[in-house]
Amino acid sequence: MSIDTFKRQIPDYAKDLRVNLGNVLDVEQAGGMNEQQVWGTALATAIACRNSDLIEAITQAAAAHLDENWLNASRSAAAIMGMNNIYYRFVHLASNDEYAKLPAKLRMTVIGNPGIDKVDFELLSLAVSAINGCGMCVDSHEQILKKGGVSSEVIQHAVRIASVIHAVAGVMDTHKVSELSRAA
Repeated sequence: MSIDTFKRQIPDYAKDLRVNLGNVLDVEQAGGMNEQQVWGTALATAIACRNSDLIEAITQAAAAHLDENWLNASRSAAAIMGMNNIYYRFVHLASNDEYAKLPAKLRMTVIGNPGIDKVDFELLSLAVSAINGCGMCVDSHEQILKKGGVSSEVIQHAVRIASVIHAVAGVMDTHKVSELSRAA
């Protein structure tokens, strides 16, 4: 399904999200993000949100803008942050400081060799971490991005993409349930 077809399926009660989805994916409105960063972030965050129709539409659109390395890095960011965000959120939230002193013992080699520039991978990881609600990871990725020379506007736009993608996925999931309930 194309992104335009998908956007037309967003119900009218969420028309702001329909407009916002178009806006955050527009490179000219992306606060300095390049085309690969915009579409890589969109794909990583769509995967993190788990709505199959949204993933399909974003994947199809992203394929026109990303090479195989970027497509794989986007998938990898969603996968590795899906694990890390849960683990490090627990470490951060647990009142027992002992967990922060223990080794994670989780394989995460993709962070060191993501197939794209490491700063770009950090941007994807930040956006997924924002969706998954890991403050410790958000802080860590944001600090690395700032040290890498990434502007606040680019960081903000990556999170803006994440917020819109997350909201659209939620609306589409609940809208599908509502439609099924009405049909029954």
